[in-house]
Amino acid sequence: MSQSETASAIRTVGLTRAFGGLVAVNGLTLSVAEGEIFGLVGPDGAGKTTTMRMLTGILDPTEGEAFVTGLDVRKEPEAVKERIGYMSQRFGLYPDLTVMENIDFYAELYGVPKKGRGAQVERLLAFSNLTPFKRRRAGDLSGGMKQKLGLACALVHTPRVLFLDEPTNGVDPVSRRDFWRILYQLLKERVTIFVSTAYLDEAERCNRIGLMHKGSLLAYDTPDGVKGLLKGSLIEIRCGECRQSSEALRAAGIGSVAVFGDKVHLLVQDAERGRSAAEAALRAAGASLFEIRVAEPSLEDVFIAIVGGGGA
Repeated sequence: MSQSETASAIRTVGLTRAFGGLVAVNGLTLSVAEGEIFGLVGPDGAGKTTTMRMLTGILDPTEGEAFVTGLDVRKEPEAVKERIGYMSQRFGLYPDLTVMENIDFYAELYGVPKKGRGAQVERLLAFSNLTPFKRRRAGDLSGGMKQKLGLACALVHTPRVLFLDEPTNGVDPVSRRDFWRILYQLLKERVTIFVSTAYLDEAERCNRIGLMHKGSLLAYDTPDGVKGLLKGSLIEIRCGECRQSSEALRAAGIGSVAVFGDKVHLLVQDAERGRSAAEAALRAAGASLFEIRVAEPSLEDVFIAIVGGGGA
């Protein structure tokens, strides 16, 4: 189903927020379809949390408009809050309360009727794999389990839209994978999920993404669509002493260079010419070359190219 054929759960037009002379979010225009996972992706300071605080009715925009489930977040913030779940970076779990007591507390806070609440809570416990731990104090949970409990609390009133602000930040890889598995289950229930993350590998899991940097939206499409913005070919080089090799490639002026662990990525206009020039430059610099190949770009390659003006 195309975006035009699907109702928008979230829509912004020129959304802007300034703090004095600092523009934290600058003219953000996007829409999120009902029942999709949308990822707002960028480093710390990109404006992701400020955007989310405006969309959830916590922070008023300086300019522009935002609508969530058709409601104007500036004019109807309390009505918006009734239809959404929001898990902030510092979600307020109570460490001295058990898992069950935390969920019950949020059920009371959201005004969930007592009739039928028990079944809903048990479903959430099973859904988040917390049933064996329902009598454990929240303060004694692991980081990944705390995130799952926070998600269960945010879902207790059955929201139509779920906002998650960097929910897996600092969580181990296994817990991150489990958390995303739970999010995919939510999609089957037509919950719209708006998630912010600094992890570009997580962005690959979203239906569509927006790459954000210094308050501005740099790209906005499916993950594959964003990768398609990269102009030229990507050469991946496995070599010894990556720093020395990258400096040699930069000095040769062959293309845009970025280091990824034990690999160097080289963005060039022509794959074969770039590959030959790279091999020659590395040989001249005395660098040891293990492997060189044309590779598919990652979202990180695209982000670096856009921010650095390197060809996207």
